[in-house]
Amino acid sequence: MQYFGKGFRAGVIPCDHKGVYWFFTWTPTIKDHQNGLAQEPAKLKQYVLNKLENMPSYVRSFIENTELDAFHLAPLRHRHPWELIMKNISKGNVCAVGDALHPMAPDLAQGGCSTLEDGVVLARCLGEAFSKNLKEGEEEYKMIEESLKKYAKERRWRCIDLITRSYIVGSIQQSGSKLVNFFRDQILATFLADELLKKSEFDCGELK
Repeated sequence: MQYFGKGFRAGVIPCDHKGVYWFFTWTPTIKDHQNGLAQEPAKLKQYVLNKLENMPSYVRSFIENTELDAFHLAPLRHRHPWELIMKNISKGNVCAVGDALHPMAPDLAQGGCSTLEDGVVLARCLGEAFSKNLKEGEEEYKMIEESLKKYAKERRWRCIDLITRSYIVGSIQQSGSKLVNFFRDQILATFLADELLKKSEFDCGELK
């Protein structure tokens, strides 16, 4: 279950017959930071319950029954897409993968999947290099460097696409604007669902 409210989102999913995972995201104000929510779980719990006051009682019950030591507040991180356009993904025999390359909002549910894609592409590029008979030293280093450049070129626009779309989808879902919420609920709901499915069908190729 997932709920979109005025400037927040909340969701819950069962883990097993005894436990559930739930989340609550919102855009904090300066006052929220000053209230020390990150350091005081009791305040954080009450804050979430206040935000969910209009939600069904069974939704609130998940939060009410959560122990204080289970509350954890962390900011969502993402990389600006233009950084991937303007900056290097690889340099020499070093490259960025996973969250070091494409930290993103979780709204497309592709953070972990895209890291696996990185691994497949990186392994393929390096495998092609090491399948050749290379002399140790400068020749080997050069081939590794070129392999990482190839990896960076192949992953750059896929990562830019995921980062951008995750941010846009999250902004629409979490909007506090009545106009945006109307279009989201009445027009964009099907489109957003399709976007989630399309992004999970990406083919990063095979390992040979």
